[in-house]
Amino acid sequence: MDYVILAINPGSTSTKIALFDSGKLVFDKSIAHNVEEIRKFEKAADQLDYRFEFIDDILEKEKVELALVDAFVGRGGLLKPLQGGTYSVSQAMLDDLSNSTYGDHASNLGAIIADRLGKKYNKPAYTVNPVVVDEMIDEARYTGLPEISRISAFHALNQKAVAKKAAADMGIEYEKGNFIVAHLGGGVSVGAHMKGRVVDVNNALEEGPFSPERAGSLPSKQLAELCFSGKYTKKEIDRMLVGKGGFYAHTGTTDMKLVMTGAETNLDWQRVVNGFTYKLSKEICSLAATLSGEIDRIVITGGLARDKKIIKAVEDRVSFLAPLFIVPGEDELKALEEGVVRVLDGLEAIKTYG
Repeated sequence: MDYVILAINPGSTSTKIALFDSGKLVFDKSIAHNVEEIRKFEKAADQLDYRFEFIDDILEKEKVELALVDAFVGRGGLLKPLQGGTYSVSQAMLDDLSNSTYGDHASNLGAIIADRLGKKYNKPAYTVNPVVVDEMIDEARYTGLPEISRISAFHALNQKAVAKKAAADMGIEYEKGNFIVAHLGGGVSVGAHMKGRVVDVNNALEEGPFSPERAGSLPSKQLAELCFSGKYTKKEIDRMLVGKGGFYAHTGTTDMKLVMTGAETNLDWQRVVNGFTYKLSKEICSLAATLSGEIDRIVITGGLARDKKIIKAVEDRVSFLAPLFIVPGEDELKALEEGVVRVLDGLEAIKTYG
C-alpha cells in the first residue's frame, strides 16, 4: 500500500526531517542548530520545544498537511538493549528517553518528537533499529575480565538497511543470508549478520578500527599506564578516546577528504591511512570465524565508502572471503521510512518496548 510518512533524525547539532509519499522522497531538510544554544540545555530531552519550533517552521514552509501523514517515525535513542526491528513508541520508551535512563544523546529526541506529532494528529509513532540493538551471541560478550563485558552499540539502523539491500540484490531474504557489514563514518562499526541477527559487532565508541575521531581498540596495559600517568584528567582521556582520537590524533583533522588528499604527498599521513585500512580489513576478516566462513556479501557503507582508494585497499585484503557490495554514504531517514512501511504492510511484526 501507499503511505505518507514523516521521518525525524535529531543529531548533536542538527535535526534532519524528510517526507515520503508512496516510498518516494517529497523533500528532506537539515536544520543546523547553534552550538552555543544547544549547550544551554542540561539534557537532550530539554531541547524538545526548541527543536520543535524549527521543525514547525520547515513543515509550514513546505506546506505539509500533517493530517494526511499516515505515521511518524524518529531515530532511536539510548534505550535498554533490544532486538532489531520497528517499535511503537510506548510510555515506557518515552520515560527512559526523557529521563536519560540509559544515556543522554540528541537521538533520544527522535521518538519523543514522533510521539508528540502522532498524538496531535492521532497517528501512530515509531522508532526503528536504535543504536542499542543487541542480538549478540553469548560467546561474543566475554572478555578476559569478569568485571567487563562487551556491549552492542553500533550503527544498527544503517547496517541493517544496507544488509537488506545486499540481500535484495542477491534475490534472497535478509533473514536467509550471512553478511559482514562495515559502516565507515565518524565512528566505525563492523558487524556479522547471521540470518537476520547481528550476532557480533564492535562497540563503535570503544572498540574496533580507529575512525576519523575515535581511537578504537587499544593495547590495554599501555592505556592503563596513560590513564594513571597523572598527565590527563578522566575527561581528557575520554576525549582522546572519542572526539579527538583516530585520524584527528594523527593529523589534526577529521576531514577525510583533506586527509586523503594530504596522504598523496605526506608519507606520515599515508601510513595512518594504511593503518586504518589494515585494521578495518583485519576486523572484517575476524568475523569470518563468527559466520564459520559462510559469507554471502561483505557490505561497505558510510561516508568513507565514497573513497575509491579506501575501498580498493580493503577489497585487496578481504575479497577472498566474499564479493563486496558498496553502499556509499548513509540514508537513515529512508531507513526509518522503510522500517515503518514493513510493519504497515504486515511484512514485520511491530515490537513493543518494555
